[in-house]
Amino acid sequence: MGNFEQKVEKFIEIFIEQNGYVKVLEGLKNTLIIAVLGLLIGIVIGTLIATVRVIPKYKILPRILNGFCSFYVGLFRGTPIVVQLLVFYYVMLPLMGVHMTGVQVAIWVFGLNSGAYISEIMRSGILSVDPGQMEAGRAVGLSFGTTMMKIVIPQAVKNILPTLGNEFIALIKETSVVSFVGAADLYVAFNYIGSNSYEFMVPYLVMAMIYIVLVLLISLGIKLMERSLRKSDRRN
Repeated sequence: MGNFEQKVEKFIEIFIEQNGYVKVLEGLKNTLIIAVLGLLIGIVIGTLIATVRVIPKYKILPRILNGFCSFYVGLFRGTPIVVQLLVFYYVMLPLMGVHMTGVQVAIWVFGLNSGAYISEIMRSGILSVDPGQMEAGRAVGLSFGTTMMKIVIPQAVKNILPTLGNEFIALIKETSVVSFVGAADLYVAFNYIGSNSYEFMVPYLVMAMIYIVLVLLISLGIKLMERSLRKSDRRN
């Protein structure tokens, strides 16, 4: 027990006296930025792909777009996120002559990756909406796109909200690999504390607790949103 107390004291010394908390706060900020922006990018991309994949394939253009979307989804779902980060950062950017920070690369890669998964989530949500909703929108003169964006997709989002919450949780946890492209996340921050104290047990335990708290807060937020939506449905 005394040995563990010494480990805790060493952690507190590095965390407070040597400003380790500054790196932890920076890592937490980057983790949340990558996850939140990645999710938003993923929702936009996923919604577009899902819309393309449910469009009737009577014409050539929808077929071509559907083929491209299928390839995109297969590519990002079929390769690990670490490989995508490394290829984007060390291969694609140098070839394009573009400079981006590790955090910026992580945001875009996580967004593109999330878009592939959210497209399938959104597609199932769209298919769960009563087809009569689309027919009603077209009957009053709305275009397919307008009906989809104003009537079908809002109802689909209600149906898939818990699954979107799970995707956000997955993004939060997957940010632990962004150190591969030089982004400072929670793992990098606590690894710094462990390296300076030559003791990794307490820093990694604290890091795990922070991830658990983040996941619990997100889960609580999703439940509150679901409850609010159910109340609004009952009022309607």
